[in-house]
Amino acid sequence: MTHKTKGIVLRTIKYGETSVVVTVFTELFGLQTYMVNGVRTTKKSSAKANHFQPGAILDLVVYHSDQKAMQRIKEFKWDFLFQQVLSDVIKNSLALYMVELLQKCLKQPEQNTPLFYFCEDVLIQLDAAEKEVTANFALYFSLQLPQFFGFRMNDNYDAELNVLDLEEGNFVASEPVHPNFIEGNYAEITSQLLKAMQPDELAQFKLHHDTRRALLLHYLNYYSLHISDFGQMKTLAVLQEVF
Repeated sequence: MTHKTKGIVLRTIKYGETSVVVTVFTELFGLQTYMVNGVRTTKKSSAKANHFQPGAILDLVVYHSDQKAMQRIKEFKWDFLFQQVLSDVIKNSLALYMVELLQKCLKQPEQNTPLFYFCEDVLIQLDAAEKEVTANFALYFSLQLPQFFGFRMNDNYDAELNVLDLEEGNFVASEPVHPNFIEGNYAEITSQLLKAMQPDELAQFKLHHDTRRALLLHYLNYYSLHISDFGQMKTLAVLQEVF
């Protein structure tokens, strides 16, 4: 049986002479793996292969069976045609970071349409974002994504509760006995970033690149504390280099 669904490409691996194996976060079925044949043979088919760049948002017609680990795609086309995300070095580096982080969080092939719509919207907003917004995009995405997996940081920051305990996900009054916490200006900035509900609010944060780098490392540490086998982010070094 075929189904029509949107999908966000997370990873593409060449298979054989002409095919690719694609990991896609779909609107209907969550995380899925697809075999796509015959997209790497001619110039015309190579243009089709461009659809499967990480971060691409596609309109798909797929064959789906719950009994199969790998599915097949019958038809595909652009659902949203990016102007910058797939071509601009900085925005593409951000998109690659976002899809890698998303893939590390997705453990089961189950439907999660609120998460899909959030990721779709964020990628579209990244495409149109001004420089001031783009600079803080990785911080925003890293703080917003956990709410869909049940470990969002609790923004209870105030004058007394001014240390962010990364193991608990709460602001506390004093340094915890473990080393996984954020304090001082970084804790206050985190609280302010947690209040940003839309990417366009990021323009108000005038942060030095060293501050962004330090905060992002703290946030990824937070993920490693709450997701088993989180591992290292391969896209982090590239992202830090372009910024």
